[in-house]
Amino acid sequence: MLNIINLIKRSLTRRILRKHAIAFNEWHDVTRRIPVLQCLSTTEKVRLRYLSTLFLYKKTFVGVKNLEITNAMQITIASQACLQILNLNIDSFNGWVEIIIYPSAFRVNRNITSADGLVHHENKSLSGEAWDRGPVILSWDNVQHESYRLQAGHNVVIHEFAHKLDMLNGRANGMPPLHPNMPIQIWSKTLSQAYDLLNQKIDNFQHSYINSYASTNPGEFFAVISEYFFTAPDILFQYCPEVYEQLKQYYRQDTLQRLKNRDH
Repeated sequence: MLNIINLIKRSLTRRILRKHAIAFNEWHDVTRRIPVLQCLSTTEKVRLRYLSTLFLYKKTFVGVKNLEITNAMQITIASQACLQILNLNIDSFNGWVEIIIYPSAFRVNRNITSADGLVHHENKSLSGEAWDRGPVILSWDNVQHESYRLQAGHNVVIHEFAHKLDMLNGRANGMPPLHPNMPIQIWSKTLSQAYDLLNQKIDNFQHSYINSYASTNPGEFFAVISEYFFTAPDILFQYCPEVYEQLKQYYRQDTLQRLKNRDH
């Protein structure tokens, strides 16, 4: 029965790729302007287009405040989201459908309950947000700014889709589902020590090696270090090589080596 299901899935995938493939010229015109994709090998770029095609088939993009969604916008977001699952699985983004795009930063005004049961009022401007089993929400202004010009440690698409990977275990707590060969204890110890050190530096008004937003909670820490892993792996490796190694194993990508290959 399992073999039959796999055959049906492969057949459906081939059909999607034939009927809904992203036009190569359109794909090239968009992705050549995204610096974070330029270190990929030819084989990786082919696989990225394949994953992005499946992603766009499965997801629905919704523009708000009269924002018209173009193919280029969809490719920009899909290609960077799928960069994270290049060596994982398209099923990593299953369980939800919508990607909501605002023209610019959007405000949220709501009550939230913390882990200790306390209710806090939140009123702030956001560039992105990911809901558990719900949509990913993005500001197009921020997507453009951080996609078409490399911003070391800043990429809202990577950040929000890292939350989605994290949420596969139920909530964004910095513990995505690890591969069988990755001991949970090593992951937890490595990231917890780095997170605690970051908070100590901030508390003592010392320079931190990554964006201080990572100190908000373990879930934001994972999302921010994922941004560094893809946009500035040299910085992450320099200041926290153990964390880099864990992300290398999790994402099954060596982004630092890609960067070195590009520079030679």
